[in-house]
Amino acid sequence: MDIQPIHPQDLELIKDLQPPDWDDITTPHKFYLASPACNPIKMIIGDKIAGIGTTIRHYDTAWLAHIIVRPEYRGKGIGKAITQKLIDSIDKRQFKTIYLIATDLGFPVYQKLGFKEETGYAHLTRKSVNVPVPVCSSIINYEKKYYRQILALDKYVSGEDRSERLKGQLDTALLYMLEKKVSGAYFPQLGNGLIIANNPLAGIGLMNLRLEERDFAILPLENNVGIEFLLRNNFKQVRISKRMFLGKRRQWHPASIYNRISGQFG
Repeated sequence: MDIQPIHPQDLELIKDLQPPDWDDITTPHKFYLASPACNPIKMIIGDKIAGIGTTIRHYDTAWLAHIIVRPEYRGKGIGKAITQKLIDSIDKRQFKTIYLIATDLGFPVYQKLGFKEETGYAHLTRKSVNVPVPVCSSIINYEKKYYRQILALDKYVSGEDRSERLKGQLDTALLYMLEKKVSGAYFPQLGNGLIIANNPLAGIGLMNLRLEERDFAILPLENNVGIEFLLRNNFKQVRISKRMFLGKRRQWHPASIYNRISGQFG
């Protein structure tokens, strides 16, 4: 077993590891390769890439992402070895909490490595529909004067400092304003379309906007308001994925997440 960094020329090769029910894995790996905050690795056995995984670092938290083992190599400890390598590469003095989203296959592996289950994400879908949403006067385009409010809202909701990840998405963000303050934010081009809100009115208003173009949603089980809204609008829950953590447990507000970024960012 030989663990090495992933290189740009590996992008074609990792297509062979694509899980059938996941989004395209090469697109996020292009981001990983371009970002100094990411550390994508591969395990080589013979002349094949047997498995992959990535570390993503925020200010003082880290995420493990895209831990995938080629089917014929499963059950041989490769997923565990890759995960341990990623954990060992993280400076625990700075990054005191490590997160990941576990599939049913990976969950027992991560448990053995010390990860604890924190919550679940509900995955909901519906048949494609075209329902125009009336223009809401409370929703505005991003303005620079709201920069600090948006980052403060995200930190309150996520319990993390994700400012470096959000900065590049601010120009396309849509804001829900209540009493001249930012009550919610929607990032349509960030992963699956992050929605955060400190008020259900803002959260549902931004969900309505997102669902003009999307027929799936993923949000924490604690967000009963958002899940009930989706069920009323012909969505069905298809599965639950588990969010796990290693290290310091942080305070966050999952009920204020009306759609997550993705499986690699929460």
